[in-house]
Amino acid sequence: MFESAELGHKLSKGEYKRIEPKLRVDLLNAQYQLSQLGKFPVIVLISGVRGAGKGETVNLLNEWMDPRHIHTHAFDNPSDEESERPPMWRYWRALPPKGKIGILFGSWYTGPIIDRVFRRSKAKDLLQSVEEINRFEKMLADDGALILKFWFHLSKKAQRTRLKALESDPQTRWRVTARDWSFFKLYDRFYQVSEDALRETSTAWAPWIVVEGSDPEYRAVTAGRTLLEAMHKRLSAPPERRSKKSDAAPLVEPVDNLHLLDRLDLSQTLPRKRYQKELVELQGELAKLTRHPKFCEHTVVLVFEGMDAAGKGGAIRRITGAVDARLYHSIPIAAPTDEERAQPYLWRFWRHLPRKGRFVIYDRSWYGRVLVERVEGFAAEADWLRAYSEINDFEEQLARAGAIVAKFWLQISKEEQYRRFKQREKTRFKQFKITPEDWRNCEKWNAYQVAAADMIERTGTGHAPWTLVGANDKYHARITILKTLTRALRARLKA
Repeated sequence: MFESAELGHKLSKGEYKRIEPKLRVDLLNAQYQLSQLGKFPVIVLISGVRGAGKGETVNLLNEWMDPRHIHTHAFDNPSDEESERPPMWRYWRALPPKGKIGILFGSWYTGPIIDRVFRRSKAKDLLQSVEEINRFEKMLADDGALILKFWFHLSKKAQRTRLKALESDPQTRWRVTARDWSFFKLYDRFYQVSEDALRETSTAWAPWIVVEGSDPEYRAVTAGRTLLEAMHKRLSAPPERRSKKSDAAPLVEPVDNLHLLDRLDLSQTLPRKRYQKELVELQGELAKLTRHPKFCEHTVVLVFEGMDAAGKGGAIRRITGAVDARLYHSIPIAAPTDEERAQPYLWRFWRHLPRKGRFVIYDRSWYGRVLVERVEGFAAEADWLRAYSEINDFEEQLARAGAIVAKFWLQISKEEQYRRFKQREKTRFKQFKITPEDWRNCEKWNAYQVAAADMIERTGTGHAPWTLVGANDKYHARITILKTLTRALRARLKA
């Protein structure tokens, strides 16, 4: 894959001076058009061989365009804060919003390649990382992002010459470190591992652009023109219709109309005295588990979904009542803000992931895409259908990073929901909980039941299982949830 980048490409300084002014103007115009349109982000990955001009290219792009509309992030070894979260967390935070250009100097490729070169990982680990990266980039592309991946390459001889030249100049000596030379000694291995990774991740939606890095003028013009032409092509393309349908086979309801939630026993109850006794015991156990020496090695991610008025808030309060307030963050999910709509769908959930030794509690969650957005038509069919696999990828990454993921679906009957709605209307301090939208949603009960059954079936996994809770009796529901949570914590801390 690197052969074409070792042909000795060059551009004369005179030719460069002729091309540069118009290229800068065209890039600025395209950038402003992108900003005004605000329909998609441009993600530029800058990767490649040390000394191949990556830093110079990043600086040049910021110089040629308006830096106010460019989000530039340089990645090195993860900080303590980043190390306590899934590896992709820091990259999610760096994604540019729609209408902006994001330049990532170093990216999600760096870690897997370096780990494999230094044999800190096995071939199967690199393969797994490659597969995850392809799915991640496909998700970004499906969401509308324009992705450009530049790999700046140097031959072994050219890299040695480049490092020596930098080292011999007092003005640039600081840029060459012992780490650079240690990497150079492994050039052949870097070459092989990088070529394998690039070959497997050069896809139709995010192909690699390999650029020879030895000639500064050629390198700069190639990067600038590639970015410009890609932006022009996307900006001139007709907008996609929001009603776009998926090419996948449709999800068909069971011919006997029997759904997963129909089998849930909603008649279970718990006497008040027994509830109070078990509540005190379970909250006490939960408090002790959060003080266990090994708890600081894990994150707890709790997801609460269910029909309106099913008791999610009350169940959450029984958990937070047992946990030090410094250890948890409860996130109520409503309609996305303008900031959140300018990012990929899962961005607003990634951003709230806590450090180890902490809880995050989502009162409604990323499952809104396959529930309310599906039923109400807020998401195109193709978007909510692909969300199942994207959510499974997300939760798998959480689990591999040490998170305990517990998901609860609270189910009540249609009659019980009606009773609770009427009770909220009559109770002053509960009236804020009931809105005309809640009553309107009652008319779509069956559609929500079908969507919930599909969701549970397609996203219930070994590392992030669903717990279905019969919630007609609030006492029974709260104790079931506390028992499930303490059981999961005990099992993980003993492991």
